Amino acid sequence: MGRRVERLVFAINGERYEVSGVDPSTTLLEFIRTRTPYRGPKLGCGEGGCGACVVFLSKYDPIADLVEEFSASSCLTLLCSINFYSITTTEGLGNVKDGFHSIHQRMAGFHASQCGFCTPGMCMSLFSALVNADKKTDRPEPPDGFSKLTVSEAARAIQGNLCRCTGYRPILDACKSFATDVDLEDLGLNSFWKKGDKDLKTTKLPRYSSGGVCTFPEFLKTEIRSSSGVSNEAKLTSIEKGWYRPDSVEELYKLLNSNAFDERKVKLVVGNTSSGVYKDTDLYDKYIDLQAIPELSVIKKDNIGIEFGAAVTISTAIEVLREENNGAVIFKKIADHMNKVASPFVRNTASLGGNIMMAQRSEFASDIVTILLAAGSTVCIQTSSERVTLTLEEFLVRPPFDYKTLLLSIFIPSWSIAGTDLLFETYRAAPRPIGNAVAYLNCAFLAQISQCKESDGFVLDKIQLAFGAYGTQHATRARKVEEFLVGRAVTASVLLEAFGLLRETVVASKGTSHPEYRTSLAVSFLFSFLCPLAKELTEPRKTVLSNGDSAKYSDGGVNNCENNMTSNIVNLDHDDLHFSSQQEVEFGKGYLPVGEPTKKAGAEIQASGEAVYVDDIPAPKDCLYGAFIYSTRALAHVRGIKFNNSLASEKIVSVFTAKDIPSGGENIGSIFMFGSERLFADLLTEYAGEPLGILIAETQRFANIAAKQAIVDYDMENLEPPILTVEDAIRRESYFQIPPPLNPKPVGDFSKGMAEADRTIQSGEVNLGSQYYFYMETQTALALPDEDNCMVVYCSTQYTELTQSVIAKCLGIPFHNVRVITRRVGGGFGGKTSKAITVAAACALAAYKLRRPVRMYMDRKTDMIMVGARHPMKVKYSVGFKSEGKLTALHIDLRINAGISEDFSPLLPKCIISSLKGYNWGAFSCDVKLCKTNLISKSAMRAPGHLQGSYIAEAIIEHVASILSLDANYIRRKNLHTFESLTLYYQGNFGEASSYSLPSVFDELVLSPTYQQHVEMIKNFNCANKWKKRGISCMPTVYEVTLRPTPGKVSVLNDGSVVVEVGGIEIGQGLWTKVKQMAAFGLGKLWEDGSMNLLEKVRVVQADTISLIQGGLTAGSTTSESSCEAVRLSCGILVERLMPLKERLQELGGSVSWGTLIAQASMESVNLSASTYWVPDRTFKSYLNYGAALSEVEIDLLTGATTILRSDILYDCGKSLNPAVDVGQVEGAFVQGIGFFVNEEHLSNSDGVVLTDGTWTYKPPTVDTIPKQLNVEFFNSGHHQKRVLSSKASGEPPLVLAASVHCAIRQAIRAARKVHVSTTGSENSPSIFELAVPATMPVVKELCGLDNVDKYLESISARRSVKA
Repeated sequence: MGRRVERLVFAINGERYEVSGVDPSTTLLEFIRTRTPYRGPKLGCGEGGCGACVVFLSKYDPIADLVEEFSASSCLTLLCSINFYSITTTEGLGNVKDGFHSIHQRMAGFHASQCGFCTPGMCMSLFSALVNADKKTDRPEPPDGFSKLTVSEAARAIQGNLCRCTGYRPILDACKSFATDVDLEDLGLNSFWKKGDKDLKTTKLPRYSSGGVCTFPEFLKTEIRSSSGVSNEAKLTSIEKGWYRPDSVEELYKLLNSNAFDERKVKLVVGNTSSGVYKDTDLYDKYIDLQAIPELSVIKKDNIGIEFGAAVTISTAIEVLREENNGAVIFKKIADHMNKVASPFVRNTASLGGNIMMAQRSEFASDIVTILLAAGSTVCIQTSSERVTLTLEEFLVRPPFDYKTLLLSIFIPSWSIAGTDLLFETYRAAPRPIGNAVAYLNCAFLAQISQCKESDGFVLDKIQLAFGAYGTQHATRARKVEEFLVGRAVTASVLLEAFGLLRETVVASKGTSHPEYRTSLAVSFLFSFLCPLAKELTEPRKTVLSNGDSAKYSDGGVNNCENNMTSNIVNLDHDDLHFSSQQEVEFGKGYLPVGEPTKKAGAEIQASGEAVYVDDIPAPKDCLYGAFIYSTRALAHVRGIKFNNSLASEKIVSVFTAKDIPSGGENIGSIFMFGSERLFADLLTEYAGEPLGILIAETQRFANIAAKQAIVDYDMENLEPPILTVEDAIRRESYFQIPPPLNPKPVGDFSKGMAEADRTIQSGEVNLGSQYYFYMETQTALALPDEDNCMVVYCSTQYTELTQSVIAKCLGIPFHNVRVITRRVGGGFGGKTSKAITVAAACALAAYKLRRPVRMYMDRKTDMIMVGARHPMKVKYSVGFKSEGKLTALHIDLRINAGISEDFSPLLPKCIISSLKGYNWGAFSCDVKLCKTNLISKSAMRAPGHLQGSYIAEAIIEHVASILSLDANYIRRKNLHTFESLTLYYQGNFGEASSYSLPSVFDELVLSPTYQQHVEMIKNFNCANKWKKRGISCMPTVYEVTLRPTPGKVSVLNDGSVVVEVGGIEIGQGLWTKVKQMAAFGLGKLWEDGSMNLLEKVRVVQADTISLIQGGLTAGSTTSESSCEAVRLSCGILVERLMPLKERLQELGGSVSWGTLIAQASMESVNLSASTYWVPDRTFKSYLNYGAALSEVEIDLLTGATTILRSDILYDCGKSLNPAVDVGQVEGAFVQGIGFFVNEEHLSNSDGVVLTDGTWTYKPPTVDTIPKQLNVEFFNSGHHQKRVLSSKASGEPPLVLAASVHCAIRQAIRAARKVHVSTTGSENSPSIFELAVPATMPVVKELCGLDNVDKYLESISARRSVKA
């Protein structure tokens, strides 16, 4: 049976680790974060879907004397599987002590880190790409300071990494700065050079040199060579208790057939990436690592094909397939398709066999299985009794194999048959074009063809059609379609009949989302494959653009038509990751260093992983961990909670529910100005996701898995059906009251306005769904019992003050007994206001009861189910307008789904209507209902209400334009406010008429020659392309923000260093950076000539409810400027105290340094600390922000895929406090808005439980879904006396401008429908339709026609019949 080793040996960042007795289920991430000083790798999803946990793994082959290196998801990698590996985290690249790596410095210098939680993973993905590119000997040596990486590879390096803050543009710039083929002038705003610098050299960038980091220490190589344990590593049976590593198939079956192994408690693993798909529902006590079985890692190549051992990784298979010349066409296409499976750091450890076995056993929607099925692959399997070779099709149709069936190898034939013409193509339609997303449908087709003797077309001699991921048990061959097509010439009529058979074959199982869409994809892809073989389906291009124009659209543009076998089809695959951008901003000079594009405070330590977030705080002694048990019913009595008899249940330390609230305390979990929510449901649960209790265990992983063992006894007796939708609430009259001051007021006389109209729309409708926050750091808190019945809580919250009060009320203790500390938050977007309080309160309760520290870091699924999201709503409208487009009246009926409690919701109508009023509607009225439903309460999410209100306005404008057959931008411009109408609608002090910049901003975009040129180019493109259409749209925004009272405190220490405290929380918005600049400016006023730069002497410290009270809420885009003003006033107090002393010292000795001044002030007992509670002027509590965005898109009529070609944002940022920070806020907000309008589908089941509960099902924008070109320009509206140094907000207003992308999609669909949709009468006009939000691929395809291919073929057949 081999021998057992009692220890694991490996290196982390060059340091040797030797461990024993480790639980075999421990992941590498868990070990790094709990047993080492390193915190760079973060837990973002636990699924390998976000990249926050990426590390660099190296393993040494002593025989070949080679080191293999690759990136990996440490959240999936099991610790026991990396014996004698070397692990490098971002701290190992560089750090504060040893100096930062050029990756860290460039990430900081290109302003590529905001909240910073994703940055370490980004750095490691880039580092891996650099290392592997520089190893390529077939590439020339790069210029000094560059790597061998190409620009395209640099962009792909972060393909699988998610960022919710930046919009990716600055991260891409940082990555591209290392590429050998980069044009430095194409890189965006950075701290290394100024725009316009003529002499751009890499010497201005932090120096990069290949091999600068030792990734595999010599001591580990020596130990591997010398250790007898390692020289016989292949013969090891066990490394740790419960971890087995057989060296042969025979050894494996000895283990499996022994009595000690039970299927429920043993897990066979290679890379363990399956746990990212199918979460462990219980603990395993035994693991069998298959990597040491040589037979499973063998790769055999001959003239008939390639055989891969089942344990070969997907990345290795891709490399081998690309290198093989025999059967190169098939192998390369298979490799290219495999490259879209998951992400690089998952493919590097995921095995081919594991992927295939998941498809066979668990109905996994595998791309690999589908393409190998079409290629005629076979598999070899081993059962307890025999070894069998099966076709892949035979393998898939068998009943799910048990755990004793082992997949040994996969054989892929080369199909190198002399004298035959072979076609092979693979396809997939997925929310993300280059991977990291499960496909709606995948397919692959292989055909042998010959010339038709009767015509110029082709005959199909053999064809194999495989389809998968469409809601079927496994990938299938379309046998009936194959049989029909074989021997036939490809014609329109033949394809029509074949597609009829295909629609009968590719049928999704019940419950599959978008079933008709998936079937239509099958038709589209087969049409794409066969269309080039039919001469009659090839049409010449109708319009030719000039070379200059077409060059701008080289990606999927008109030029590509000539290169395809048919001009009707433009390449379906938008794999090109070429991005460009421009940032046009002015740097302020009047208040230096305010106004300069200073890099974000702490950006380097965020990149190096040394920035401390709540979960990075080392666990205190005797620390316990919590996980919520939550309801899965929308409305039910809770009779009790029991637990499964399982290994995980044995790990439970305690469970606390509502009955455990201390005497004198309250069952309160959160509170907002309009009401509170319970911490735990008691006898009745009122919504799915409601906390029922907190389970305590000794590790976070044990707590999470143990919570899944809970069996809740529900009873629905005598309860009415739950209210889940707006329609349910209206029917049952279930509403919250809106306080009268918050109820929107009418403007003018609606009836009179409608009477003045030439045309009216009486019953328009807009429906808007939800959006999840998807901050990278999930909800987390750490509660520590302190002396004298006190509690210290570290919490990732945007509202420390309210968190303090809720915890105190829950525990029944005075507020001063609770201290809440927040240093930084890994993304918030509103989701860490009221929702974060529940986590902190639950941890505090458990810590209070147990008198031990308790912490919680919510897993992503629980977070998505329990935290809530943006408000869904239903809108009906009536609008009147003149024939020339002037609006006369608008009425809307607004129905908002608020969920179970008020939370932020009563404020939402005011926000919605505020943005809706951005146009002059003539007269305006509304009826608003705030619906109470049995859903988790909806809360504020970035641009709450404003996003919806702005879009509702745009949808109405588009509808009016369609009715009048006028350009929507003409309607927009015609109905922009005059300054007089603006003051009527907003009724506030919004400054002088000169400050109303919106008409100028809008005109600068839509009246520019570039816009007119693009409009004409799009017309030409749409005429020339049958299956792709483009659209363009421009939209303005008027966004009202409100200033709130904010405290600030500035203290100067004896050495002259400055400590600043503010109530606002650093959540990635650059608050600390702007505050630092303001403090340096404020104190620098001691020197009138501005010669003293104190920026590096200033440190902003964490928010602390005991140290600085009345901190307030960090939200609404104005916290930074409010905090800056509080700090400026505090500095003014210090300047007033210090100025007399400075003047006296100058009289005695001339010039005075800062250090001398402070030393003397300290000696003379000058108070060197000042605080202010800034309250905004009552006459200027709010102001308006203006901006506009122009977006251009391309849609694929065969798949519904959208490519955002370009977005131009022109935003009035006033006099920016920090242009680099504000540009980042604009870009990040805009891309988050794209997620709402295009990508992020938020779905729930019939009980209200969120279904899109992880990275597998919920798809925020990634690097391949952002605009190909993203340009940002600031419009400087000049000085404004009452704004903070004339600045304006930037965090939320640009988000609403992403509706321009949605409107551009509408224009593209309209162009498609004019061609492809048969209509009769005005009511069915192809230009009038509702485009859902988000406009996902199924939505776009359905509006373009699920049967558009069939209709096209019918028209071709009809024309042919007429000619005959």
